[in-house]
Amino acid sequence: MRLVTVRIDGATRAGRVAGDEIVLLDAPDVRAVLAAGPVTSGSVPVGEACGKMPLEGADLAPVVPAPDKIVCVGTNYRDHAAETNTPLPTAPIYFAKYRRALTGPYDPIRLPPPEVSTSADWEVELAVVIGREVRNADASEAAAAIAGFTVLNDVSIRDWQKRTVQFLAGKTFEQSTPVGPALVTTDEIGDGSGLNVSCSVDGVTKQSSNTDQLVFGPAELVADLSTVLTLDPGDIIATGTPGGVGIARNPQEWLAPGAVVRTAIEGVGEMVNTCVVG
Repeated sequence: MRLVTVRIDGATRAGRVAGDEIVLLDAPDVRAVLAAGPVTSGSVPVGEACGKMPLEGADLAPVVPAPDKIVCVGTNYRDHAAETNTPLPTAPIYFAKYRRALTGPYDPIRLPPPEVSTSADWEVELAVVIGREVRNADASEAAAAIAGFTVLNDVSIRDWQKRTVQFLAGKTFEQSTPVGPALVTTDEIGDGSGLNVSCSVDGVTKQSSNTDQLVFGPAELVADLSTVLTLDPGDIIATGTPGGVGIARNPQEWLAPGAVVRTAIEGVGEMVNTCVVG
């Protein structure tokens, strides 16, 4: 099953993708659907609402517009660690984003003005979406707590990220992080392994990898994080980015106003975002 959050007349509505249509659901967004109960390809825990609308041209919001938690993982692809000459981590490296950092799968990526920074970088990531409350999970409980996956572009303002040993400042600029287009449930996509991951800028491929390069897989991350805190329905875990980022290139490359960024994950979906100064 594929679930989306669509903007309609100044509000949002959850929807189930059925072919080339969105079946509108009786919930304001995907987080509310997940909070209502288990989701599978056969059913959702809320009823249908007010009809259908075409999928093409729909104004999609971030698939979870206001998650309680957005947790990101650094240096979690072997090829990314290699390109930055970084040892593989022995434990997940966590940092956070705030909900105002999120933007829709076809919305603009808002870059800071040039006097603030010109070092915006792309980072395609497989994102876990939590489907049920989970705490102190073992491996099987962690896997069962994953509702599904979506695409996230962890756009990073590298000079702000590197100002201190803490990443946060460079990772949560507002409306800089597209997420979507849909939540694809695990009974359709599996456990997130073996998926091709790619990012292109203005038609030029910058990242091309596979989730088999992950150091810590989705269920491992859920189990580990649940030792620290309770994960709730709609929480997002961005599992890390593969090799090919701009900061690791020689010379370094950055996103500029007008650049068109495509991020895609096999079987999950594709986002297309144009960079603007905002």
